[in-house]
Amino acid sequence: MRLSIEAVLDYQMAEPVDVLLTIEAAPLPDQILISDSLTIDGSGPLRPVPGEESIGRRTWMHAHGSWRATYKGVFDVTRDVPDLSTLKLAHRHDLPALVIPYLWPSRYCESDQFNDFVEDEFGRYSGGAKVQAIADWVHDHLKYIAGSSDATTTAKDTFVTRHGVCRDYAHLMTTLTRAAGIPARVVSAYAWQLDPPDFHAVVEVWLENGWQLVDATRLAPVEGLVRMAVGRDALDIAFMTVFGACQLVEQRVSVERID
Repeated sequence: MRLSIEAVLDYQMAEPVDVLLTIEAAPLPDQILISDSLTIDGSGPLRPVPGEESIGRRTWMHAHGSWRATYKGVFDVTRDVPDLSTLKLAHRHDLPALVIPYLWPSRYCESDQFNDFVEDEFGRYSGGAKVQAIADWVHDHLKYIAGSSDATTTAKDTFVTRHGVCRDYAHLMTTLTRAAGIPARVVSAYAWQLDPPDFHAVVEVWLENGWQLVDATRLAPVEGLVRMAVGRDALDIAFMTVFGACQLVEQRVSVERID
């Protein structure tokens, strides 16, 4: 499918700040770039840098006063979505070097504290069937409530409260998957049919044939996701990091199918 993407961020910077922006979709084999553009008003010189694993890119800038970023992109998404339950586990000693860190705990994903729970709850499953069972559990046991978490909320917090937003679903899914000994990373994406439209967080898990997308929220079809960035948790994939104070004026995202 061909998807048209637009994101607009409008902020007021009360003092001079450094901004690291990550809103450009990444050209990848299953999401082919047709055209895109990033326009920034109210900032100093832009300096692009590669994203994690050279997937996508981030852009450094210096801003003060009124600041506005507009991203537009058109991508052809040609993604096969296999049945996870039919995929086998990849042997750990065969993992590529870049995949190995996604076995470990991170700031928001305390996977080392969930080993017993994962064994008790999902020990009877193996491979992709275990991943699917974890995704089903997260979906069935959490309630999506906008504004119910903040930048300090970890997977452990979400496990206790049983509610959150997409990043909380992604953190808990990632945490339980890593606790099962399966590499998992958090992904930021534009999502076709997400309602209301917004930046979305999902998960990729490493199985026998590479990374596989999983969205435990089930709010948008996996075949309509356009990835921006990947990382250990939300800290690595934030769409904007401001090193100082700022005030939101407007923020909107749209993803439309145009083929």
